[in-house]
Amino acid sequence: MSCRLTLRAALLASLLTVLPVLHAESAARSQTATAHPDIATLERYVGLYRSADDPEVTLSVFRDGDHLVIESARLPQHELTAESATGFAVKETPLHLVFITDTAGKVTGLKRKAGSSEVLLERIADQPIRYQFRPYSRQEVMIPMRDGVKLHAIILRPTDTREPLPFLMERTPYGVDGYDSDSVNARYTELAGSGYIFVMEDIRGRYKSEGQFVMMRPIVPHHDPKSADPNQIDETTDTYDTVAWLLKNILNNNRRVGVLGISYDGFLAAEAGIDPNPAVKAISPQAPMTDVWIGDDFFHNGAFRQTYGYDYVIGMESSKEATFTKLNEDAYTYFLDAGSFAAAGKKSGTSNLPTWKGFLDHPSYDGFWRSRAVQPHLTQVDVPTLEVGGWWDQEDMWGPQEEYAVLKPHDAQHEVFIVLGPWNHGQWAATTRHLGAVDFGAATGDQYRQQIEAPFFAHYLKDQSGFDLEDTASFQTGTNRWMRYSQWPPKTSSERNLYFGANGVLTFHEPESDKETYTAYTSDPANPIPYRKRPIEATYAPTGSGWRPWLVEDQRAYSQRKDVATWTTPVLDHGLTITGDVVADLHASTSGTDSDWVVKLIDVYPDDPSLGKMSGYQLMIVDEMFRGRYRRGYEHPEAIPANQAEEYKYSLHGADHVFLKGHRIMVQVQSSWFPLYDRNPQTFVPNIMTASPIDYKAAEQRIYSDSHIELPVAEQ
Repeated sequence: MSCRLTLRAALLASLLTVLPVLHAESAARSQTATAHPDIATLERYVGLYRSADDPEVTLSVFRDGDHLVIESARLPQHELTAESATGFAVKETPLHLVFITDTAGKVTGLKRKAGSSEVLLERIADQPIRYQFRPYSRQEVMIPMRDGVKLHAIILRPTDTREPLPFLMERTPYGVDGYDSDSVNARYTELAGSGYIFVMEDIRGRYKSEGQFVMMRPIVPHHDPKSADPNQIDETTDTYDTVAWLLKNILNNNRRVGVLGISYDGFLAAEAGIDPNPAVKAISPQAPMTDVWIGDDFFHNGAFRQTYGYDYVIGMESSKEATFTKLNEDAYTYFLDAGSFAAAGKKSGTSNLPTWKGFLDHPSYDGFWRSRAVQPHLTQVDVPTLEVGGWWDQEDMWGPQEEYAVLKPHDAQHEVFIVLGPWNHGQWAATTRHLGAVDFGAATGDQYRQQIEAPFFAHYLKDQSGFDLEDTASFQTGTNRWMRYSQWPPKTSSERNLYFGANGVLTFHEPESDKETYTAYTSDPANPIPYRKRPIEATYAPTGSGWRPWLVEDQRAYSQRKDVATWTTPVLDHGLTITGDVVADLHASTSGTDSDWVVKLIDVYPDDPSLGKMSGYQLMIVDEMFRGRYRRGYEHPEAIPANQAEEYKYSLHGADHVFLKGHRIMVQVQSSWFPLYDRNPQTFVPNIMTASPIDYKAAEQRIYSDSHIELPVAEQ
């Protein structure tokens, strides 16, 4: 859902740190120069530098008069400011470069530093490469809506052509002032090179736009798309009105509009396809927040994502502009000491924020949350749609898969597509082959943008050939290759049950033992299991936050805990491919009257020094949480009968993964994932967010031997 940044600084930081643009925050500006190298010294640094970990990332350094500038394939020219004889700040960013020399004084590389993060680039040529970027003019406008409210927008148009061009629009709550020719070339390199009239708009109530901001504004009935009734205003009508104004007021356009965006902007892109303006010809909702109670952002199957909701709402509702802050202590300690979410809100002094009140007043799936859900409105395909998602998206992994699944039955013209790749939230906007410790062997985001995204919009907005996606593009992890399918999930997979056998053994053979056989552990709310390595920073800490890659964090730290139940297969003597939806079917009991259930499917790498940091690694492939009180339905929570086996069957979501020969498959089950998810008291209370300290009690959890994972095993 996030895109918090000073735009120019974040774009540059994303490109040089090989991190996605959506998750950088502004930091300290470059320091005042303390030294200025002479021309001869500057000339020594001129050359081409390549990232040691991501060879697709190269950086050109060249001299412009008495100073150095840098440039890359996705980075228009930026000036360097000298801080020492070998150290430079990248102007208008939090980045610093330090040139490295060998014992003979020859320049061999440079280090890119941002806070505690450091990336090494090796020098591969003495001559830099000069890149060409399309020039764009910039226009700032206020666009009137049907109820008189005006929305602020930036319009960027190529200045090197007079041909009629389509619009490519992104609507956002994160601010558009930083967009100019350089930033659009950096963020949308492939699309900017092709040539569009880019429109970047602040949504209602944010930054320079008028009106009131409503988090994930509900869609209201509006059968007349031109009605001026203020009660019929939502993001779909604001999009409709923006498009109508653009067609009338921006000359020399081809009367076609594409809309795209990631996260909150993806939600807005999806709404552009609901009761759309006829000029909208293509949309790409990417990691769209779709239903923030069932599977995105704020809740997963009723389990409240406490730290994310806490941090995000402060950042979005404290002012008209993003105001994301940081904690001065480990979030684990902060929320454990606070107790409940309500107590944490009082502790912060910001408990009256609208969405926080929504959390407290509407803990279950009622009309408040249903009205904000997008999927009930996806009843027909009016616009060609490209959904995009990441296997390890820590915020909105569920949304694109759900929107595709809901839209696909209505897709008579075969105009609904989905791309699923090895990314965290928005990482397809970056140039990198890594996510955390995992190396996928290629810059998969570049491949997606060049081979799918750019051709998609060119096809539907410019009538150009080259878009050849039939339905689904999926990056198969394990083998690290792109696959294409005629539907998702493909028909070539069949369901096989992987049972939680005796003595911690996973097996495809249904246990013959008594169904009363179980594995037990004690879940203690006073000692919840951390969801990632501590200390846990605020979600959007400026640098070094473990939030972005946490879903690929090594799970070995948790395997030895007594409150985690673990089952593992023997070493595989052949590869096993799973392609499709993975489902957990738990038969479990608790000595309490409420419980959370976390199920993680893990790929265990061999203990092999040749694998480097992946030796023995335990990589989560799919995982999900379910709050037990909602086993009969999300609208009506019920206490769990103590010490009575109940079934908890729920999706762990899609995967396209090969467990390679020599690896093992592991399943872990636990009952806390703190502080991302609030602690279940394990005593049934009407509202967990207002639970009292005396409500939190340890409970014995039992997982019975007929529990299993339903795996979509692909044909070999």
